[in-house]
Amino acid sequence: MYKIDLNYDLGEGAAFDAQIIPLITGANIACGFHAGGSEIMDKTIDLCRASGVAFGAHPGYPDRENFGRTKMTVTPKQVYDFTLYQLGALGAFAVAKGVKMQHVKPHGAMYNAAGNCGRNKRLRPVAYLARACKFRDD
Repeated sequence: MYKIDLNYDLGEGAAFDAQIIPLITGANIACGFHAGGSEIMDKTIDLCRASGVAFGAHPGYPDRENFGRTKMTVTPKQVYDFTLYQLGALGAFAVAKGVKMQHVKPHGAMYNAAGNCGRNKRLRPVAYLARACKFRDD
């Protein structure tokens, strides 16, 4: 028997999160840089918890104006800092509620950059994302 994780990006301010959550098995919750915010993170965790849906962080670049989709020239340290900050924000709500984040999925341009380091070894954004995720082990 196969098990499929139906994963969805949530907590971004869309109107239908409460209707979608019972239909999925995993939620990527926006952590405030590209969308979302403290009230939305708090509410989305509650909705996931009530439906038994696993959730994780959905960090992005600080680009609310373009929904985190703008390619940015950033240093690996900035990628680490952006990610760690956002994991800390969502993680604090999770800890306060006695639940754990299950995964991390970068958003938009950060996601694209993580997979496109090519031959430029000094950038390796995915390595800095991984370092931030390892540190944030609730």
